[in-house]
Formats: sequence, structure tokens, C-alpha cells
Amino acid sequence: MNPDFLARKSRVFIVDDHPLVRDGLSTLINQESDLEVCGTAEDASSALAAIGASRPHIALVDISLKNTSGLELIKDLKIQQPSVALIVVSMHDEMLYAERALRAGARGYVMKRETTRNVLAAIRRVLEGGVYLSDNVVARMATLVAGQRQRETASAERVDLLSDRELEIFRLLGRGQSTSEIASVLHLNCKTVQAYCARAKEKLGLTTAIELRRAATRWEDQHAAATV
Repeated sequence: MNPDFLARKSRVFIVDDHPLVRDGLSTLINQESDLEVCGTAEDASSALAAIGASRPHIALVDISLKNTSGLELIKDLKIQQPSVALIVVSMHDEMLYAERALRAGARGYVMKRETTRNVLAAIRRVLEGGVYLSDNVVARMATLVAGQRQRETASAERVDLLSDRELEIFRLLGRGQSTSEIASVLHLNCKTVQAYCARAKEKLGLTTAIELRRAATRWEDQHAAATV
């Protein structure tokens, strides 16, 4: 076999807004004989341009990025760079976000609190053409297909009905941001944000903006505690 073929490494691109995370993942991956990091980015716009130029085999994407959601970046990458396999590496609860990530176009989901071995296992699984999820998520999806899903709470069920953009705005409300601040961060018109809030209220069975903000704050506090 051609030795040049044997020496060829799979290229990995990292998208995360924390420098320490980018550096840590880069060090981990570059230590592997069959993998190499070909670039990093901290936000969606620079990631789109750099991934187009570097043509990685895989991109690791965080959900929380500067000015946008990693889910939106994944959707854009699936359109602009369909040959790049995508894996979410995030602190956020996979039980809520893994299904959304797969629907957006990701091929795997790894929580940052898992061992570094899981990140490497996810990369290699996806490179082989598979999908990487934790056993918990696999079991949950199996019960969904079988029609045996046990919903945990009524509120969790309702939040699960929110669209990706509605959930993103709901999370930002829970972090104390105003609708005008959210509009600025997401590059949306303020009336557009208010329309998303109205749809979220309807899906959650709420009637006022104050109720929506309180629900968002409680939900965000619960999920922040769960990731500690």
C-alpha cells in the first residue's frame, strides 16, 4: 500500500468561543497519529469562511457561539459544505439538544463533561460513517420510535415543542436579556423577536411576557445547575 496514503491524516476543524476549549481540543487531537486540527474559529461567520478554505473531514461545533447558535451554523454548513461531517461538543444537556442537533445535520453529540476519550471515539465513529450518541440518548430515541416515551414533566414537554430559534430566544430571555438586546445579538428585527416570543408563549401555555421571562429564567437556572 502507498505509504503516503498510510500517513494521510483526517482533518478536524474546531468551532468554539472559548480559547481554552479550542486549545485543549487541538492538543488532544494533534496527539493522535491519524488526526490533525486544520483550523479553529470562535464564531459562525469566520467558521463558514475558514471551513470553506480548509476543507476538513470533520468539524466540532459548540452550541453556544458568539452572536448565533451552533445549530444555525450546522444548518448553514450542511448547505454550503455538505461533505463536512459535523459533531456537537457542548456543555448543554444532550437529552434536549442531541435530537435538535441531529435534525440540523450533525452526526454526533458529545458533552464537554465527558472524558476526552469520548471526543476521539465520536470523531472516529463519524469518520467511519456512523453516528455517535451517548447510551442515554440512544435509549431515549429507541423508546420514541417504539412509542413508549416517558415524558419527565409537563414543562419539559412544552419546551421541547419550541423551534430552534424559539428555544434560542427563550434561553437568552432566561439569561436576563431584553428583546432589544436579543435582537441585536441575533441580528434580527425587534418585532421579529417579539413574534418568536408570542409563539413561544402560545406553545408553553403562557399569557404574558412576564410569565414567559419567569419560565425562561427557571428553565435556564435548572439547566445551568445540571451542567455543573
